[in-house]
Amino acid sequence: MNPQAKLLSITSLFLGSTITITSNHWIMAWTGLEINTLAILPLISKSHHPRAIEAATKYFLVQAAASALLLFSSMTNAWYTGQWDITQLTHPTSCLLLTTAISIKLGLVPFHFWFPEVLQGTSLTTGLLLATALKFPPITLLLLTSPSLNPTLLTILAVASTALGGWAGLNQTQTRKILAFSSISHLGWMAIILVYNPKLTLITFYLYCLMTIPIFLTLDTIKTLKLTTMSTAWTKIPPLTATLMLMLLSLAGLPPLTGFLPKWLIIQELTKQEMTPTATIIALLSLLGLFFYLRLAYCATITLPPNSINHMKQWQTNKSTKMFITTFITLSIMLLPLSPMIFTTS
Repeated sequence: MNPQAKLLSITSLFLGSTITITSNHWIMAWTGLEINTLAILPLISKSHHPRAIEAATKYFLVQAAASALLLFSSMTNAWYTGQWDITQLTHPTSCLLLTTAISIKLGLVPFHFWFPEVLQGTSLTTGLLLATALKFPPITLLLLTSPSLNPTLLTILAVASTALGGWAGLNQTQTRKILAFSSISHLGWMAIILVYNPKLTLITFYLYCLMTIPIFLTLDTIKTLKLTTMSTAWTKIPPLTATLMLMLLSLAGLPPLTGFLPKWLIIQELTKQEMTPTATIIALLSLLGLFFYLRLAYCATITLPPNSINHMKQWQTNKSTKMFITTFITLSIMLLPLSPMIFTTS
């Protein structure tokens, strides 16, 4: 891809996200989301492979439909209340339409079908943008409107997303699809606590990004797209594939690692809100996700190739990339001791 075109796309992504995050008016927020959609399309389709073109087309159609629904929601609210302010979304129909629009944009169940297909059709680096950076503006809009949203509807969407994200990921052999279903499952955790503690949703999103970034970068470094190639990739950079297991277990939410923190805080908050059955259900559903994370970790570190072909170790890698990945790996594994500080700030 032309460097100038890539720079333009990435700059537009930053611009679109900034406009949406900082706006008070619905039209400005919608404009930022549209800029984001148009900026990511060249990055999705840059390989010119038919699967990439298909992914870009699916992404454009879904995001355009969601944006139209969001605009319709804000216009309905303005029609009834005379308010274009994002925080003044009070009309029930507008709130329902907005929840649907943002669910489509994020890929929450039952509007999740596009996300694994789009992630599968693009490269790992673009997939990383789709799974992290492009989810931030819609989540910001949900945070701003959270007092007006229907908690029952969000709880149903959240439990369904956690269930399907874990269940559908069990049978996958493509790493990008597994990470897509992992993202859907984590979105369920964010949505369930949104109405009761919006700050906790934001903390969960930040920590999810922190754990997902090094996994995508590691898979991109060792050039692994399938579980079968992952089982023989340990010979390329052994220390990186060894830490990949810890990162995956952190994403699964096992206790000594960073990923345990958001799940712990969310279950605690749900219990405070007298939603113990919901907390129990969502905690049990996360065990489905744990299974496929363990399978990924097993393929990455324990499985040995059934042949004795010598493989040259990849000693020399890009030093700046190495430092970047190392920093994120450390954060994705060792942030749990900071939890008392997070308690005091939230």
